[in-house]
Amino acid sequence: MRNSDAISTKPNIIVILIDDLGVRDLGCTGSTFYETPSLDRMAAEGVQLNNAYAASSICSPARAALLTGRHPVRVDITNFIAGRGIGRVIGPRYRHELSLDERTIATALKDGGYQTWHVGKWHLGGEGFLPTDHGFDVNIGGHANGALYHCGYFAPWNIGSRAPNGPLPGLEEAEEGEYITDRLTDEAIKLVRERGDRPFFMHFSHYAVHMPIQSPPELVKKYEAKAKRLALDQAQAKMPGEMHPALHCDGKQIERRVIQSHAGYAAMMENLDWNIGRLFDTLKEEGIDRDTFVVFLSDNGGLASTCEDPPTSNLPYAEGKGWSEEGGFRIPMLVRWPGRIAPQRVSDDVVWQCDLYPTFLAAAGLPLEPERHADGIDILAALTESRPLDRDALCWHYPYYSNQGGGPTGAIREGDWKLIEWYEDGRTELHDLANDVSESFDCSARHPEKAAALLQRLRSWREEIGAGMPVENKWYDDIIAGRIPRPNGGGDFPDDPAVPPELAAL
Repeated sequence: MRNSDAISTKPNIIVILIDDLGVRDLGCTGSTFYETPSLDRMAAEGVQLNNAYAASSICSPARAALLTGRHPVRVDITNFIAGRGIGRVIGPRYRHELSLDERTIATALKDGGYQTWHVGKWHLGGEGFLPTDHGFDVNIGGHANGALYHCGYFAPWNIGSRAPNGPLPGLEEAEEGEYITDRLTDEAIKLVRERGDRPFFMHFSHYAVHMPIQSPPELVKKYEAKAKRLALDQAQAKMPGEMHPALHCDGKQIERRVIQSHAGYAAMMENLDWNIGRLFDTLKEEGIDRDTFVVFLSDNGGLASTCEDPPTSNLPYAEGKGWSEEGGFRIPMLVRWPGRIAPQRVSDDVVWQCDLYPTFLAAAGLPLEPERHADGIDILAALTESRPLDRDALCWHYPYYSNQGGGPTGAIREGDWKLIEWYEDGRTELHDLANDVSESFDCSARHPEKAAALLQRLRSWREEIGAGMPVENKWYDDIIAGRIPRPNGGGDFPDDPAVPPELAAL
């Protein structure tokens, strides 16, 4: 459906965005341990997109891309906000908030007559840059921080914008022990029931399933028993790997999960799925099920490697969050719009988060804004009419060391070919995703022309878009030797006279 053919009645639009959900974490996408009947039903009632991608393997850049339709490099948010891993190279500085010059899909839909609601995680800036500063009428639970480490998933949720000294917006009143996934869903349901006559756009952004892994205890017991019944508790679920390359994690060994068997994570998944089912039930009870366009997706790949206890596995896709392999970029994406999107469809179209902005405008019958959503395309016709997509190459840029063990890299996918470039040493690998989704074989020697062409295209794209590149860390050996203090967990150096000013300024 072209934009000019858009329907006259504006649908309600809901984005259900999950934090760190792996591409194989749903029953419909391949999990045999986690139980997700509500989402499996959503897949059966709509389209399951098997080649869906995040715009970044890390949360803040991906979230900015979804809301603006623009590549993280364009909005100058290329790492998770407040993070900056440093190793043998030092990545560039970036914005720690989504600029008010950016026009979000919330603003565009609001200008088009929609009421706009944000529920849940934000992680795109604090005071002055919150959801209500970016086109949302309502903000429940959104603030500067991106995880619940300070307070956990059970109330009270006192976390503040930079320190554990204040409540989450809209969640100031809560019963002791209330679970945040339940409460956020209650708030979303309340908004739907009290919606009034105008169409709405809801950005429903759960904190689940991000660490810390905290789940309803009765569900944890269920999956502990299930793991035992399947003998998964006897299997080696995690494999030790190399030492972490980031200085703030120096001396720690990376672990990779190779089996989905984490009882706490499975419990979070079941609770999340149940809550999403409650929202779907509400749409039907309110008689607006067929008038509501719902997209379910993750912000980035599943957390499959850490120095602690990685909770999920993305295999056969390699690696996960924080890496440029497929496990870092590939995400589950389901789309449901009864009456407009035929059920029981599985699509192999290559899509990504930037496509949602123009697609929502098209669904709402609003003019496209190609100068705004520069990196997304309208995929509505592909969803509703199975029209083939005219998809250009996708490019990624991550010039840092991730907390998960990934290093500074760039990547490009063109058709079924994918090339990864490592910025430390210029090493590259070429993969044929049609025959090797696990990226286990480097095809560069067999296809040198393709490898050279993709590398040149990736580098030309970086130059054209103005991507900041890492620089050599000339002080690396001195830091390792203890002559210069190590950077902190976020990747910045402490205020210490032993830190050379020119190093701290990078």
